Amino acid sequence: MAMELQQRGFSLFWQQTVALLKKNFLLSMRSKRATFLQLFSSLFFLGLLFGIQKGMDFRSKHPSTIRAVNDPQPLTNPPIPPCEHKFFIKHPCYDFVWSGSGNRRIQSIVSGILANNPGRPIPSTKVKSFGTKDDLNNWLLSDPMRTPGALHFVERNATVISYGVVTNTSTYIQVPRASEDPTFKFQLPLQLAASREIARSLLGDSKFSWNVGLKEFARPALQVPEAGDSFQDSSFGTIFSPIFFYAVSMFGFVFQISTMVLEKELKLRQAMTVMGLFDSAYWCSWLLWEGIMAFLSSLLIVLFGMMFQLHLFLKNSFLIVLLLFFLFQLNMVGFAFLISDFIRKSASTTSASFAIFVIGCGTQAFAGWLYGDTDHKTRYRRILWSFFPPNPFSGGLNLLLSAEEHGGISWSRLSLCDDSSCYSMLHYYRWLIATFFLWLVLAIYLDNILPNSAGVRKPFYYFLKPEYWTGRGEEKFKENALCCGSGSAPPNDSFSQDDEDVLDEENRVKLQVKEGNVDPNVAVQLQDLYKMYSRTINFSCHSCCLICCYCRCKIKKPFKAVQGLWLNLEKDQLFCLLGPNGAGKTTVISCLTGIIPVTRGNALIYGNSVRSSVGISNIRKLIGVCSQFDTLWDALSGQEHLELFATIKGLSRTSKRSEAKKLLADVKLDDVAKVRAGSYSGGMKRRLSLGIALIGDPKVLFLDEPTTGMDPITRRHIWSVIEAAKQGRSIILTTHSMEEADNLSDRIGIMARGRLRCIGTSTLLKSRFGAGFIAKISFSKVANDVNAMENTIDSKHHEAVKEFFRQRIDVTPKDEDKSFLTFIIPHEKERLLENFFAELDNRKTEFGILNIQIGLSTLEEVFLNIAKKAELEVAASEETIKPLILPSGTTLQVPVGSKYVEIPGTISAENPRGLMVEVYWEQDDHGNLCISGHSDETPVPPNLQISTSRLVTAKPRV
Repeated sequence: MAMELQQRGFSLFWQQTVALLKKNFLLSMRSKRATFLQLFSSLFFLGLLFGIQKGMDFRSKHPSTIRAVNDPQPLTNPPIPPCEHKFFIKHPCYDFVWSGSGNRRIQSIVSGILANNPGRPIPSTKVKSFGTKDDLNNWLLSDPMRTPGALHFVERNATVISYGVVTNTSTYIQVPRASEDPTFKFQLPLQLAASREIARSLLGDSKFSWNVGLKEFARPALQVPEAGDSFQDSSFGTIFSPIFFYAVSMFGFVFQISTMVLEKELKLRQAMTVMGLFDSAYWCSWLLWEGIMAFLSSLLIVLFGMMFQLHLFLKNSFLIVLLLFFLFQLNMVGFAFLISDFIRKSASTTSASFAIFVIGCGTQAFAGWLYGDTDHKTRYRRILWSFFPPNPFSGGLNLLLSAEEHGGISWSRLSLCDDSSCYSMLHYYRWLIATFFLWLVLAIYLDNILPNSAGVRKPFYYFLKPEYWTGRGEEKFKENALCCGSGSAPPNDSFSQDDEDVLDEENRVKLQVKEGNVDPNVAVQLQDLYKMYSRTINFSCHSCCLICCYCRCKIKKPFKAVQGLWLNLEKDQLFCLLGPNGAGKTTVISCLTGIIPVTRGNALIYGNSVRSSVGISNIRKLIGVCSQFDTLWDALSGQEHLELFATIKGLSRTSKRSEAKKLLADVKLDDVAKVRAGSYSGGMKRRLSLGIALIGDPKVLFLDEPTTGMDPITRRHIWSVIEAAKQGRSIILTTHSMEEADNLSDRIGIMARGRLRCIGTSTLLKSRFGAGFIAKISFSKVANDVNAMENTIDSKHHEAVKEFFRQRIDVTPKDEDKSFLTFIIPHEKERLLENFFAELDNRKTEFGILNIQIGLSTLEEVFLNIAKKAELEVAASEETIKPLILPSGTTLQVPVGSKYVEIPGTISAENPRGLMVEVYWEQDDHGNLCISGHSDETPVPPNLQISTSRLVTAKPRV
């Protein structure tokens, strides 16, 4: 009995929304790096801004390099400073280094310099001397940054003593301290000390007074902040602060757009929709989650800004600043919804996000200028400018920065403009709110009219249709009625069904539709189901070098994926749909589950039409789908997957947990229920997908190759699960495993080229479409006369049996080895088999036969025969040709599928109809027919119908 679904209507919508919120929360918690960056990146950026602010605030107070010097103060007799005061000095260092140590008079002068240094005699341990100038220079080059400066002394004569000063004249900046001017700090003190002591030596007066004052030239202020100005008051702060605030607010946008596009690319959203997810719940969950993340991010930005004492956060109202950051990030949430509609691959999201970020950075520099322009002529330009979300955000930031000198902005001044802007903070709020709703509405609209992952879209006027709002659509099927967006109806194909069982099934369904009979045992009914993909044009450009590119246009012809299926699928049965790749199996399932619309015809699932929105909505409550490819979140566990889809189905809290536990045990995943799906093997993922399909006890189950990647033991167990699931359900299974189809199916249908080619039980198909009966002869072993220790097979027995089969029923072995001979006996020989096998059994001893096994052809042979026949039909209709090279060197162009082909130019008196060859065809890995070989050239029999060929090349016949 089907499980009672507890939720309906609004309660189901809210339950789904909460489940998706939980899913987003779990994914965020398990992607810790991305979540940390989204919430705490502001700590790094604002910390960096804080460091720059402190450095510039300190520089603005430095008197000698930055601010205006109107009345310079004199510096009298500056001492030689300790070497440790030099920026980036190495240790140990020297306060005084000199050359000329071999001269007694110079030694006396140096002793005076050391002893008479104002305020601080220089100790001998901080002095280094050299005999010559070259020695000192070599030391400075070999071991730099050991001293701030040095002196070279030379005694010319008794009255002339010269000296030279050596200092590193590069200006150093050591943040957060100040800049260093080596001229005033080191060179001039050395110069004054040397001049003073030389003068005292020449005068012979050690007490000679020597007072020298130094004074800078007066100068105007440089183009930098004046002393006392803050970082935000500077032009640098005004221009670049908004960029920092903009950068920390963009992380959520980048992660959101990447996650949303990835869900579409992996068809996770499609999987949830097929299981009954409301679009409204999908959008609402994303909006609530990203809104919460935007609020937390904005709150942390403001708190970190206050922690770093940034004036924008301290001087303006807390709520006003918080609201600006929150509204901007919320606006970017809507903008991300919109941008994600245009991106199909998650690999492209990084480039798109970075491009938007760079454009936003570029527009920051113009926001203050444009919003400050009060000219009425630029009004429309400002309006267009404001549609890009970073622009009104930057305008609001500039308004907050400029309001600092007036005490900041409070709630009472929310609607007031200042002198630098024609807009108030309230204006920016309104813009961000209005454009958020604009992006949200556009995103939902474009999500419906742009092709989804299945290539389906609604018409641009879909919201004007009453059924979109009421949920009620046309339930009854009308001949040639069209589904929205499916294009024009194709003409009815006039092909005739080859198989009588397919024709009987079609007539049975047609009669039921005509008379309006409803068979209570029929769960799914296909009524002339037809799907054609219309012609598409793909235009793409590729770069071939740095400065040029090439573009190409690819046109895809219309493709008939499914052509007129009439079919009844009954309850308590498993219908297996077989066919080569591209036959239309997955397309049928996609049409029945509402993933893609039908082009013509209809399908009813428990009376609900796939051609109406309300029908699809009801169908998705009744079905479970195991898609061809696993649609799972790597970061969620198996149990979390099942509970999520159980919630989407509408199960109550207690029901979903017990149901998830039961299904995990059924598919043998209970031991790894809490392990993330990304760690599962391929077979484990398929089992989890099967469990998801079974959640909610669906009445119709679609299984698209459910056992792919499973080991034989697990596959057998899953077969038992599927077999048990038949009770009370109709199951549609597609598979490439003939063994699976043979074991599970109650009925089998084989499709090829979009058409149902045959239908029936496995035994029926084998008997009707197989190559015939399979006879497997095994031989006993006899002792060989040459080597009695080794048992071998008497080859004479093989030849005798082969001759017996050839003479009696005209067949040759298909396979042959030392112990077995395998024969395929056509159906037309069936009347001969009773006497044939009776005689063979009587002669077992004569032929050395150990055992005789007789059976029908395998289902695989039936499958290959049907697929080959379909390819022959297509080749005949398209008149496809293939080259055939004969041993003589002659090359012929023969129609694909032709069995007997004439050889042009071979008619003679001896062979009035010419010569021919029999061509053998097989299918390659893609299902296409190719030539596997041909017979020898033989005369054309009188009554044989042969195909004509075209001679391409010929060599002379000998």
